[in-house]
Amino acid sequence: MPEPLRIHLDSQLWKAPHMRIDRAAWEEAAARHPAAAALRLSFGEDWGGLGDALRDADILICQSKPPAEAIAAAAKLKWIMVTMAGVESLLPLDWLPPGVRLSNNSGTHYPKTREFAAMALGMLHFRVPHLQTAQRGREWAPRFAGLIAGRTVAVVGFGTLGKATAEAARAMGLAVRAVRRNPAPDPLADAVYPPERLEEACEGADFLVCTLPLTPETRGMVGAAAFDALAPGAGVVNIGRGPVMDYGALVERLDDGRLSGAILDVFEPEPLPSDDPLWAQKNLLVMPHMSSDDPTAYIQRSFDVFFQNLEAFGAGAPVLPTEIDRSTGY
Repeated sequence: MPEPLRIHLDSQLWKAPHMRIDRAAWEEAAARHPAAAALRLSFGEDWGGLGDALRDADILICQSKPPAEAIAAAAKLKWIMVTMAGVESLLPLDWLPPGVRLSNNSGTHYPKTREFAAMALGMLHFRVPHLQTAQRGREWAPRFAGLIAGRTVAVVGFGTLGKATAEAARAMGLAVRAVRRNPAPDPLADAVYPPERLEEACEGADFLVCTLPLTPETRGMVGAAAFDALAPGAGVVNIGRGPVMDYGALVERLDDGRLSGAILDVFEPEPLPSDDPLWAQKNLLVMPHMSSDDPTAYIQRSFDVFFQNLEAFGAGAPVLPTEIDRSTGY
């Protein structure tokens, strides 16, 4: 009989309570997954006793970048799962030993993102950022719009967040153009473009929704050229990462009216400093990085993703369902 897998779970207490991976959260998930009964577990907080815990651990589940020295000394470690989707805080991956897999919780954010995307597209279509600016100035400034159905959205980045956005958009009657590294057709998109054809994907679109992860290749990817390709008065959403979009170019176009509104959920740094001019920017809504996290189910969905990966791991899959590609960083 093979030895049962040994798993260590470390919860970072600076994370929001709904994100913590403590024993109570694990036991709730284990009740749904029979495979949990065969696992040997230990729990820690804020890396306390991590070195000792990893002496015989096969798998580490954690919420941020673990101390490199503890990982280097973990002779049996085969796989690290982080309960977050964006892994830019882990890059570069030079701390990750060869042969140790890294996965994230991609998929956890899908249901909440789908709802947020529907809300954001509707708000932009009905000019809510403009109306909010007018309200601050006590100005009666109506903007009338027809139905959103029949409009077009360019979704830049087509992983979990992008596909959730596309599903919401299609349910509202929008045409969807997707931009992703692999431009193979997708049932959620009417057309798929590679990144080098970003401006073509944006040409005449009424909305642009950015869901890109942050990597050296995506930093600053969405900027003036993409904005200027959009239809006059288009709206912009960013729920990916702040640095992938040129906010300076965005502000210029909000000021002169080439863009009618924007909803931003991500920034650099975060929290957005109180003196940042984006707070007072006209036709712009600032969301405090809350678009995709569901506090009622976040960690349970993350554990469901873990068990999906665990099944593939046990079957000897060459790539886990949410494994991070070392060459791309996502």
